[in-house]
Amino acid sequence: MLALETVGLGGLEQRRIDELSGGQRQRVAIARALVTQAPIVLADEPTGNLDGATAEKVMELMKKINADFGTTFLFSTHDPRVMKYANKIIELKDGRVENVRAV
Repeated sequence: MLALETVGLGGLEQRRIDELSGGQRQRVAIARALVTQAPIVLADEPTGNLDGATAEKVMELMKKINADFGTTFLFSTHDPRVMKYANKIIELKDGRVENVRAV
């Protein structure tokens, strides 16, 4: 219940997954990581199916969880909106590291 509250889904615990929006589904996935106290969360295109406003909310939530719980989020993305939340960007080309930079 605390994990659902943390991701802003308190009160929705009885809903089925098909009754949730895309952003709510993303937050359920984040809550699962909180429950298991995962030190690292791998997120493949975390904003891929979200509108701009919802994508920003999800990224702000991940940033807060990183700060509050020390959870590391590793993103695979082409979305510059996601990249602006990163502390470090590792660029790959043809399966090889091309560039590493702190931001």
